[in-house]
Amino acid sequence: MVNKMKILLINKFLYPKGGDAISTLTTGKILAAHGHEVFFWGMNHSNNPDYPFQDYFVPQIDYGTISGLRSKTISALNILYSFEARKKITALLKRIEPDIVHLNNFAHQISPSVLDVIKKQNIPTVMTMHDYKMVCPTYSMLAQGKICEKCSKGHYYHCGINKCNKGNLFKSIVNVCEMYLHHKMLHIYDKIDIYISPSCFLKNKVQEMGFKGEAVHLSNCVDVGDFQPAYKWKDDLIVYVGRLSQEKGVETLINAVKDIDVKLKIIGDGPLKDELRKKVQFEKIRNVGFAGYKTGMDLHNDIKNAMFMVIPSECYENNPRTVIEAFALGKPVVGARIGGISELVKDWETGINYTSGDVADLKDKIGLMLKYKARIPEMGKNARKFAAQELNAEVHYRQLIEIYSKAYLKAKSFKMN
Repeated sequence: MVNKMKILLINKFLYPKGGDAISTLTTGKILAAHGHEVFFWGMNHSNNPDYPFQDYFVPQIDYGTISGLRSKTISALNILYSFEARKKITALLKRIEPDIVHLNNFAHQISPSVLDVIKKQNIPTVMTMHDYKMVCPTYSMLAQGKICEKCSKGHYYHCGINKCNKGNLFKSIVNVCEMYLHHKMLHIYDKIDIYISPSCFLKNKVQEMGFKGEAVHLSNCVDVGDFQPAYKWKDDLIVYVGRLSQEKGVETLINAVKDIDVKLKIIGDGPLKDELRKKVQFEKIRNVGFAGYKTGMDLHNDIKNAMFMVIPSECYENNPRTVIEAFALGKPVVGARIGGISELVKDWETGINYTSGDVADLKDKIGLMLKYKARIPEMGKNARKFAAQELNAEVHYRQLIEIYSKAYLKAKSFKMN
């Protein structure tokens, strides 16, 4: 395998929108810093920076705004197999001739039609799994806001029966058709050489549910040089950062802190924003405030001013970047014992775990942190050290290159056979 490669990174969003996009952009930055030639491909969007070859991107699509039977039918067919995406990627691959393709989130807006083209040209291919899309039609492993594993072993029809896609029967049926077409009929995801799982939990869970692809573990990373830690705080303040939606457990967190002598700052946006604000106002909860969506130094400063962060998830989290970035800022985390969170949060070392969804247990654990607040700086330093030594960009790069090399050999072996 060549020392310096041309690498094509694919993700539907190519601006800092969610963990998958941030991970894709971070990977590109790391690879470019080591002298590789990096290209991006995905969806055109008004928030994108200027990219080389952006004329080859697929058009911007917002499935939430599509109306009318004809438009919905066309969008559904594109989810199943987009000939436009296939045409665009064919032209781009011919133009740049990459040594390897690294896929991230590309379902729906791009579709796996691109895998046929990549495989036909015998380009080594890896994919980072940012969610459970390989085994769950709606990727979240949730039904009506609760953990669900009914689609295990390829029983995808449960998604339609339970209307798992936002309670919408049509959208749920499209997801069911998508899974049966891609996994049972076309076996299109078999064309990916190696899958990367940021958490051991995700890797084990998808394999338990019947996923057969070769998967390796590689955690998300952070460039600690971009994060200046703070081990002290001004007020007795704790912070939540993330999406305001049911599966994130924010209501559980509010219920846990409302009778505790501590302030909670909630940073983020989402569908439950108004409902949560009304709850706080109606119940006259005076120690909870909403700061809205924040990024960059504004976000860093709010986290640094807090004693610790709370991640109260009630879903199978993967490898939350929020936790890793809190660690890089020198802040321990009180995290729900679910998904991949406890792979990062170690009791009384980098934070403390509690039983997901259990208000009383979360209240007790926050109370313990406050009772032994003299230990918080030590845990913050442990968290920073863990991020700097185990989750740094250089370690990530070395492991990623090993995965690329393995995919390269696998692809070339397939060609010879």
